[in-house]
Amino acid sequence: MIYEFEGRTEKEAIDRAAEELGLEKDGFDVEILETQRSGLFKKGFVKIRVHTDKPVRNGAAAEDEGGDAGEDRKREPEPSAKPVYGDPEAKNEFEQMIIDFMAGLIRRMGYQAEVSVLFREDRKLGIKIESDSSSILIGKKGKNLDALQLLANIYAGRIGREDMRVILDSENYRIRREESLVRLAYTVADRVRESRNSILLEPMNPFDRRLIHTTLNDIADVETKSEGEGLYKQVRVYYRGMRNER
Repeated sequence: MIYEFEGRTEKEAIDRAAEELGLEKDGFDVEILETQRSGLFKKGFVKIRVHTDKPVRNGAAAEDEGGDAGEDRKREPEPSAKPVYGDPEAKNEFEQMIIDFMAGLIRRMGYQAEVSVLFREDRKLGIKIESDSSSILIGKKGKNLDALQLLANIYAGRIGREDMRVILDSENYRIRREESLVRLAYTVADRVRESRNSILLEPMNPFDRRLIHTTLNDIADVETKSEGEGLYKQVRVYYRGMRNER
């Protein structure tokens, strides 16, 4: 399904989408439709289009159903939930089934691993994989880890927990990857401002692309957009004035 949302910044629009749809921020893909930077006599404005195949909260109107997904709706605010760390043992049947599924899957791949709970959050479960073969399980740019995570979420849906998002991590790869992408975004932005041209980044998953967009959103003379088809699209970072200079 496709939905559209608006906000003063990209982060505000994404936060509104997650709240309206009842989804985690890494549970949908985002396409930037329109961006207006804030100035002396105008306010910032961002319009996004959200693509998701996940079940959404009742009342969210899809674009192709004639609804206005950006309209504010009145409802009771939900308490904000923070990740809970510290207890690696499964606390319920669902957690144990996910752990057993991942351990069995990795074993059938020919590797040994210890699988445990990393954190718990509202509608999200973090799973930690410890293995002597972690580098293989993570893969280049985390693609193997992403594939394993996809299988874990498909399995969660098949056992009736479509509402839960499973996040896999190994060797703190997710945190290290996020820090690396933020550094990359700023480095590329500097190169774009110097050259007054554009740079096309490597194909990335939706979460990584969104991090690049958000990191560079407040740099006045730099813009970003996603290009390509499928899950792994590329982010182009370009100088805002390049089109006017040609």
